[in-house]
Amino acid sequence: MNDVVPEPSPEVPVEPDHDPAAPAPLQVPRTPTGNAEVDAGLERLGDADHLATDGHIEVYEDVHRGLRDALTALDVRPGPPAPSPSYDQRAPSPSYGTRS
Repeated sequence: MNDVVPEPSPEVPVEPDHDPAAPAPLQVPRTPTGNAEVDAGLERLGDADHLATDGHIEVYEDVHRGLRDALTALDVRPGPPAPSPSYDQRAPSPSYGTRS
């Protein structure tokens, strides 16, 4: 009987076609809102797709700041005039059925 053990073949390291740690687009659809400032912020989020994870915070903070500014600007813009106080003044209801 022959007790020859075959020698293990040298393993060739297999390099992955794609590096899972590399930045990759999330492919999240961004639907336009019709508000230019908000839409610009949504587009800015796409910049995070090409950055390593540690670079995302800068993009997110920038977008958050822009959205906060857009919301603050809504409070500053003049809206329609408020109705005059005499518009909805109603006479007090008579107290029917009340005992004195």
